[in-house]
Amino acid sequence: MLRWALAWLAVTAAPLCGQTAGKRTPAKRPAAKPAAAAPAAPKPPVDKWPIGQLAVQGNRHYPGEAILAAAGMKTGQLAGKAEFEAARERLVATGLFESVGYRFGPEPGSHTFAATFEVVEVEPLYPVRFDRIDLPEEDLRQWMRARDPLFQDRIPATKDVLERHAKAIEEFAAKHGKGEPMTGRVIAEKPEEFQVVFSPARREPAVAEVQFEGNQALPSPLLLNSFSGVAYGVPYRESRFLQMLDASLRPLYEARGRIRARFQVRKTEPMTEVEGIRVWVKIDEGEVYKMGEGGIDGETPVAASELLRVLALKTDEIANFDEVNEGIERMRKRLRRDGYMQAAIAVERHIYDDRKTVDLTFRITPGPQFRLGELTIRGLDINGEHAIRKLWKPKPGEPFNADYPDFFLKRIQEDGVFDDLGKTRAVLKVNEQERVVDVTLEFSAAPRESDGKGPARGRRRRF
Repeated sequence: MLRWALAWLAVTAAPLCGQTAGKRTPAKRPAAKPAAAAPAAPKPPVDKWPIGQLAVQGNRHYPGEAILAAAGMKTGQLAGKAEFEAARERLVATGLFESVGYRFGPEPGSHTFAATFEVVEVEPLYPVRFDRIDLPEEDLRQWMRARDPLFQDRIPATKDVLERHAKAIEEFAAKHGKGEPMTGRVIAEKPEEFQVVFSPARREPAVAEVQFEGNQALPSPLLLNSFSGVAYGVPYRESRFLQMLDASLRPLYEARGRIRARFQVRKTEPMTEVEGIRVWVKIDEGEVYKMGEGGIDGETPVAASELLRVLALKTDEIANFDEVNEGIERMRKRLRRDGYMQAAIAVERHIYDDRKTVDLTFRITPGPQFRLGELTIRGLDINGEHAIRKLWKPKPGEPFNADYPDFFLKRIQEDGVFDDLGKTRAVLKVNEQERVVDVTLEFSAAPRESDGKGPARGRRRRF
């Protein structure tokens, strides 16, 4: 048993003794590792997905594409709440919107967002004008549009908008070597016609002198006397200057039939002897036109033939619009006599350049008819009041003649109804709802003379 065990041990140990003392057995090669798989595309965070659809709601004046550009959002962009909130803040910062909201969510069947911005635009919008900026205006507008996708020819007048655009104009002027601070403000060149005007922040130069060129029908001293009182010392803005020029000089020319007269600022230059500028005005006086036909368009409460008779248009003579305006006032008074206190008359000109004539069409808006209400007399005793009521002709309920109260008091003065009558006044109380006019006639005694021996005594009234 022992010999069998020793024999088994010798047989099993032989390879180990040979591996140690003699030739080494080659080691097995390790199995090849499988090739590494390509890295998987990163999955977007659960709160950020690509934007598949973008829309804008509530916009009326600004294109949706421009609003999205200003917000800095586009399709394909990876976005979540933080990105949409930042876009909202960018839109609010433009100053163009009273409120900005958004909503977004997964599009059905895809890993993309559908998003909508909801805006309420600031109103009203005003036309944009550039003043005293000596640079090509169209180039400036193109620069503004390139800088701001929401810049348009009409903008709101919020503080943020004015400051942002003024800063952009400063940069444009600096690029052309004319850098200076700019400002934007709302002004009214005409009543109820507001504009946003961008101009240098420095004070506007004042008009110190005006020179006329091209005038022959009217001498320069006459033109200056009519215009200098409203122009000199006024800060110069060309549009406003031309409006004042037209308002002052056109009536002078139209009274002489020159209805095509034109006024143009040829140049301005600073003056050395005084602080201000000299403005050179070129006048094209035009030719003389004659008055053609006149007619009334539409129905009138007073016969058209009577109104035209009152107008007394001088046809085939020089078209004198001073006389036309006086005739219009006579027509208005005729309508007021029948209670149409608010009558308005518009004039439409039909100018025929080939035969140098002008026809006129009058459109009358009579308004409501008012009637006489109560008559009240103050400042007279019972006898004087009785006399006045006896002389007063209109009766309550009759159409109210708006010119009669002043006419009546003037006749009382001229006829000497009272020896010691002082100032008089007619006060009208108009009831728009009931279309009734109450009249109060106020009388006062003239200052009394004193003989130095006692209080002054009034002279007797005669009735």
